[in-house]
Amino acid sequence: MALLARACGPWPLLWSRSVQTVGIRLQSTRLQEDGARSGGLEEEEFRVLNLKQTKSQWLARRKATRPEVPPARSQQMATDQDWGAVWPGPRTFNPSAVPLPIRQGYVTKRNQMSPGKFANAELMKIPNFLHLTPPVIKRQCEALKQFCTPWPKGLETEEKMRAHYPVTCVTSDYCHALPTIRNPLSRIVTVQVELGALQLDRHARDKLLRLVGERYDPDTDLLTIVTDRCPLKKQNYDYAIYLLTALYHESNTVEPWEATKCEADMEFFDYEQSRSKRNAEATLNWGRKEGDSGWQQVPEAYGEAVSRLFNEGENEYNIAKYKEQTLALLGLAEAEQVAQ
Repeated sequence: MALLARACGPWPLLWSRSVQTVGIRLQSTRLQEDGARSGGLEEEEFRVLNLKQTKSQWLARRKATRPEVPPARSQQMATDQDWGAVWPGPRTFNPSAVPLPIRQGYVTKRNQMSPGKFANAELMKIPNFLHLTPPVIKRQCEALKQFCTPWPKGLETEEKMRAHYPVTCVTSDYCHALPTIRNPLSRIVTVQVELGALQLDRHARDKLLRLVGERYDPDTDLLTIVTDRCPLKKQNYDYAIYLLTALYHESNTVEPWEATKCEADMEFFDYEQSRSKRNAEATLNWGRKEGDSGWQQVPEAYGEAVSRLFNEGENEYNIAKYKEQTLALLGLAEAEQVAQ
């Protein structure tokens, strides 16, 4: 560098000084920029992270605006309103739509009223019949009249209906609060018929009574068949009609071996074919032969008394009746009265 300066004279020295001056100026410029930057950071506010809330940071709570609740509908109802329009069909109980002070529920304390209709779960559990008021039923009946036919002539009384329709079918329907609408008791079907309406002869009637057993009531002359084997009501009804039909045809059937039965094989005491009738006729017509003039027939009352005594058993009434008819048959009734 010294050799170059000597060779070039004073010009290299001036150039080196100018270079140093430019470097100093650039360095000072940089220092000024850095100072400006540092001064800007010192002027900017440093944000602090507050993990714990202070009173100054609390926000004012909003006031909840509750809408005005209108009065219940039941308090605004008119007394002459159309109830069928308010409650047209079956539905769950609604306290705001029923203008009645209804109460239901269990209370634990004595002399305490049952819970009211508002917020009462007991009233919502059970089915109600508020849709079946008398005016609504009358209106519905008037609407159904156009689909009805006139009552048939000749069925004005119970006796006439029983004469034309001797079979009576009795079923039951239940309304209850269960998960299913099907009640097990609704499947039971009872079919009743008067035995006199079947027009059975003596053989068929006796055979039918032995087949049905205790299902026949002699006081009312009713044969009752109760079916509950099938799960549905319709199935039990068909089964009851089938049993009645089978009993009727089986009773009218005469088996070949029935013609060979004697008195010892009879299931009941048959007075017309018994030895008691022949003995009574022989005693009453002593010394006469059958077919002679003056042959007397045994009264029917005597035969009924003997049949009742053998078929129903000995009791006070049957024995007294048998004694009365025997004395009348022998002509000793007047003597018995004189003796008494």
